[in-house]
Amino acid sequence: MSKPPSSRGGARERLQHWLPRLVLSPSFVLVLFFVYGFILWTTYISFSGSGMMPDYTWVGTRQWSRLWSSWTWGIALHNIWVFGLLYIVTCTVLGLLLAILLDQRIRAEGTLRTIYLYPMALSFIVTGTAWQWFLNPGLGLERTMHSLGWESFSFNWLIDANMAIYTVVIAAVWQATGFIMAMFLAGLRGIDGEMIKAAQIDGAPTWKIYGRIIIPQLRPVFLSAIVVLAHLAIKSFDLIVAMTGGGPGNATAVPATFMYSYAFSRNEMGIAAASAVFMLAVIAALIIPYLYSELREPRS
Repeated sequence: MSKPPSSRGGARERLQHWLPRLVLSPSFVLVLFFVYGFILWTTYISFSGSGMMPDYTWVGTRQWSRLWSSWTWGIALHNIWVFGLLYIVTCTVLGLLLAILLDQRIRAEGTLRTIYLYPMALSFIVTGTAWQWFLNPGLGLERTMHSLGWESFSFNWLIDANMAIYTVVIAAVWQATGFIMAMFLAGLRGIDGEMIKAAQIDGAPTWKIYGRIIIPQLRPVFLSAIVVLAHLAIKSFDLIVAMTGGGPGNATAVPATFMYSYAFSRNEMGIAAASAVFMLAVIAALIIPYLYSELREPRS
């Protein structure tokens, strides 16, 4: 018969069992309180009569009705739709093209990959400020062209209410394209080379190999890229505040800037909370199906 473990060995095993839990428990409690606790609090505030200060009187959907009847909220939704669509499509297409270029084993691949990825290392505030300087008619590109003798050159999109949202798209695409390129490049490097060689031996042209063999196998990467970019688009607060402040007028206002404005400038905490809960619901609607498709067990 085997000997029972000594009390000393049993204590060591119990310590090894509980030590990870004890180490992680403070972080777990903090996340539970400051993340999920405040999510629940914000959700309740969106159904309360809160104004400048929290008011826990239950008023039902009154704040939500005021939110959806606000013309500023309608403009914010229109802007995020335009910005998000252009941002996702442009980053995805450019990222795929750059990944295909680097996948050709070109010279100085490492240097180019670093250059493309560098913008993602910058904060949105830095990116927005840099592009605000560059696109400002009195400071950046337009003034530089005038100083070089091209007096008729004009690029005032940043102060044009009809075009300002596209300047935000340019800055956002510049920052995120390199990251999307890295995702596609990793996907390309994971494709079975024997299948590609077989198609080349059969005489298939390069465009057909990419269109019928390679790109269809990148569908999981496409899904990941779209989810990441949609998430970044919805929470694109720092970039817009640094570039345009939501202006001119409300030309570049999005739900994130709407929420900030109503919470801290207009003292309408209930409406701000409703807009925040709506953004959270949209992000959850994007991420939860993605996580489900990634984490579910494959069927036998």
